[in-house]
Amino acid sequence: MTSTVAVSDPITTPSTTAPTKLRFRTYLGYAAGDAGNNLAYSMTSMFLLLYYTDVVGISAAAAGTLFLVVRVWDAFADIWAGRQVDKTMTRWGKFRPFFLFGSLPLLLLSVATFTVPGGLGGTGKLIYAYATYALLGLAYSLVNIPYGSLASAMTQEPVERARLASFRSMGTAATIIALAFIVAPQIKNSDNLQQSLTLTTLLFVVIGFGLYMLLFSTSKERVARDVAHVTLKQSLGTLKGNRPLLMLCLSALSFLVGMFTLQTVQAYYARDVLGDANYFIILTVVSTGVMFVVAGFIPRIVRAVGKKPAYISASIIAIVAALGIALTPSDHPGLAIAFFGLYGVGMAAVNTLMWALEADTVEYGEWRTGVRTEGTTYAVFSFTRKVGQAVGGAAAAYGLGFVGYIAQQEVQSQATQDGIRFIAGFVPAAFILVGVLIMVFYPLTETRFKSMVAEVAARRAARED
Repeated sequence: MTSTVAVSDPITTPSTTAPTKLRFRTYLGYAAGDAGNNLAYSMTSMFLLLYYTDVVGISAAAAGTLFLVVRVWDAFADIWAGRQVDKTMTRWGKFRPFFLFGSLPLLLLSVATFTVPGGLGGTGKLIYAYATYALLGLAYSLVNIPYGSLASAMTQEPVERARLASFRSMGTAATIIALAFIVAPQIKNSDNLQQSLTLTTLLFVVIGFGLYMLLFSTSKERVARDVAHVTLKQSLGTLKGNRPLLMLCLSALSFLVGMFTLQTVQAYYARDVLGDANYFIILTVVSTGVMFVVAGFIPRIVRAVGKKPAYISASIIAIVAALGIALTPSDHPGLAIAFFGLYGVGMAAVNTLMWALEADTVEYGEWRTGVRTEGTTYAVFSFTRKVGQAVGGAAAAYGLGFVGYIAQQEVQSQATQDGIRFIAGFVPAAFILVGVLIMVFYPLTETRFKSMVAEVAARRAARED
């Protein structure tokens, strides 16, 4: 995919000045891209553990180890993918070729991951699960790293970046809600679940490819760069001393551990604690649906108070809600739903702000070194997110084993139900709190960011003169 097209070629060189305001179809295409991502990604984070334990027959402990190993591998795949992005420049740009050529393999691997052959023995099924999930992670990295890096190349305007992040969150929310309605009802009928999941993921191949092509056709790389093909030395140079990126990564790591612990056990919480798998749909719609409302207000909030204060405030809301989830008795589903809604408000805001903050760290790296490394910077950020996801998913699986969860048992013991409730609430609250404490030390303010962007633009103008 790497090309040797000259930097001076007008097709490959972004315009020197990114327009202040992006077109609506650009936002829509960006939302479509993350919707495509989540047809593969959220499908696994929401349902793969349940599929492994209740359909394939893999024990919760073995599944926990699988999640930990594969997601850590996946995190390192992000670093490799980031290097491929930074080395690439084609007639379609630096990022867009990955959507064109990488999306279909990603979607097909999602089908393979949810289609473990029934004729395999226990060891064979486990090996197949490791192989397909690992390949899915690699394919996802080769699409998601360019996708996440694209935002910082589309605009340097903070509010516009916040809007892109908001539309990204709305694309995620739409997909998660759709998955809840399409897949969650199938959980109740485990006899036909394998066939249903295979057919569903095949349908997602068609839908997902269309979404990626919408992203490809509406996106454009507008921010100027002085170096088209970035060397490894240059990439490492931009990362060295990038304190904003370090603080954001550490905070995101802790935040994602908590987030994915709850997301992984949510189906168990609905079915085994609240007593009806249909509650999963309600919990998902409530906690994710608020993202549409919250995301629309993020640009205004950023303009009013800045990203860092908004991030910390939203995290505190999520902590309070998670504690409420842990302490709500199983015979009060209405209260549990309310706390999930409040949790969704906090999580939606924090997750949206993360993407906008990551794009700002790219500017900091260029300000320090003179080289833009969107791919590597986003890859490092994504690496820490993947590690957080790995630990969160594994913690949920190990936690289920620890509290005595028995697959396909009609009713779990009261101790197990309480254990699932505590895993869903106390664990996320603790890790999100750590993320807040780390974010206190994030050094970039909106004023400092604008000053850096202006200084970089002045340097570029001086070189051109």
